[in-house]
Amino acid sequence: MKKLLVFAIIGLLAQLIDGALGMAYGLTSTSMLLAFGIAPAVASASVHLAEVVTTAASGVSHIKFGNVDKGLVYRLIIPGSIGAFAGATFLSNLPGDLVKPYISIFLLILGAYVLFRFLFIYQSGEGKQGTKLTRKQSIPLGLIAGFADATGGGGWGPIATPILLSKNGMTARKVVGTVDTSEFAIAVSATLGFFISLGWQDVNWFWVGALMIGGLIAAPIAAWLVRIVHPQLMGVLVGGFIILVNARTLLNTWVEDTSSYPYLYAVIAAIWIGAIFVTIKKIAQISSNKLVDLES
Repeated sequence: MKKLLVFAIIGLLAQLIDGALGMAYGLTSTSMLLAFGIAPAVASASVHLAEVVTTAASGVSHIKFGNVDKGLVYRLIIPGSIGAFAGATFLSNLPGDLVKPYISIFLLILGAYVLFRFLFIYQSGEGKQGTKLTRKQSIPLGLIAGFADATGGGGWGPIATPILLSKNGMTARKVVGTVDTSEFAIAVSATLGFFISLGWQDVNWFWVGALMIGGLIAAPIAAWLVRIVHPQLMGVLVGGFIILVNARTLLNTWVEDTSSYPYLYAVIAAIWIGAIFVTIKKIAQISSNKLVDLES
């Protein structure tokens, strides 16, 4: 019973983070399942099975709060579903651990760019004209992100969110809502792939149910948070989170001296917190200037 409660809390926190930042449900949940000694393929299958329900709830919530670019969702779900199905089917034969650090380097650099762009060159009118992601660009993005999501237990958000944020034309709120909503199709496709390759005999349905319950509770809360948080602040939050998550992957892979981890995490956290405070100050200053203009 205690383990089920723990998994429900994990599902709640994972969905709260995922729904607010556009990533990390799979990353958080899969990491915890692996910590309990569950095989990678079974852990990924369990998480994607839970995500079929949680992403549906998250998508409905984001649509309700106006956080979704529906045209982009349609362009992403087909290649994303194909990539997820292929990744799930061939997970057992893929050297995911070897590829993961190199993907993390790319994402860390992309996260740094997202943080820099939203901190220093963000424009208040940004995002009103719609996304500039073309159909030709959305196909490889969907294929790669969907494939990485199924093979790594989480990758749709960590790949799709920073890439979309790195392009002008979409607010952070729309990016997060669009990525979360399109993830439903990716979760369904990955689940079908796991069903064909693994079967369900190794899946613990009680654990999956606990993850689902936690995610269902958090989904509408996260969608509401995305709507009320300033887009510039949201971009800085997402950028910093991308850096932190991928720095952790690189440290665990290449740095054997674990005693240095806290100091490196502290430096990253200090930079991130500083960027958040600077952003909040900028937003407050802009709001103050607008108020003065209205009064004059």
